[in-house]
Amino acid sequence: MMTKILENKVAVITGSTRGLGLAIAQAFAAEGAAVVIAGRTPAPVAAAVAALQDGGARAAGLACDVGDREQVKALGALAIERFGGIDIWLNNAGLSAPYGPTAEIAPDAFMRVVDTNIVGVYNGSMVALGHMLPQGRGKMINLLGRSRKNGVKYQNAYSASKVWVASFTLALAAEYEDSGVGIFAFNPGLVDTDMLRRVDVVRGYEQKVKPLETVMRLWANQPELPAQRALWLASSATDGKTGLSVNVLSRTSAMMGLAREGVRRLTGRAAPDTSLEIRSVAPDDEFAGR
Repeated sequence: MMTKILENKVAVITGSTRGLGLAIAQAFAAEGAAVVIAGRTPAPVAAAVAALQDGGARAAGLACDVGDREQVKALGALAIERFGGIDIWLNNAGLSAPYGPTAEIAPDAFMRVVDTNIVGVYNGSMVALGHMLPQGRGKMINLLGRSRKNGVKYQNAYSASKVWVASFTLALAAEYEDSGVGIFAFNPGLVDTDMLRRVDVVRGYEQKVKPLETVMRLWANQPELPAQRALWLASSATDGKTGLSVNVLSRTSAMMGLAREGVRRLTGRAAPDTSLEIRSVAPDDEFAGR
């Protein structure tokens, strides 16, 4: 019988009750890992754990706000209590603010992105390293997103946070390159999830976000595809490596997406449904009416 590639490994995955995070948990579990999942609220965590266990996985979970260091520490402690250690830690939890000009985004919405995408990655990384450095091994994977190098207008909170994650992750990898811990940045590309399809937009900017429907048709993947790439990063294939920055969307896959769209139009096939669920939100009070 072939050995599963994550046999006897323990993986902690934040933001893993649905979408890409859950797909990664499922991929890891299918290859033998015990998985510890996390989300903000208890009910989705319990449902995801039950579904994984029903499929034969060793799974546990905890409601966890990654912006709270003590809650992240508790997540790590759960992994050790239930499964005896931590071999893989994947910081996947992420939020975006409403689409629109930065000054018209309510400060609390902007800061929620900072707390999750920046502070959450910092907290998860520090807790993971606290367990991995003493044992001299482990894999830590931090999720990037669009604009890992430059900001994107009307998506400033999210895009700037991902620029920070890229810089932070690769700096950590350089600092601990001889530690035995692999530290990786992973850009899953466009992933067809609720987070992508359900978009809050500052009133008056709804039409500016509509081109995303075409972009999704060209280049979005179902979560299972990037989950397999994350599995590769977590596996022995990257033993002895660190500081890798891996992108699912390559030049080749981008060209293939364009080619598929061209064939679809030439043959007259109906376009797949990439419709967005757009919710208009009022601009921040300070700027409303200007």
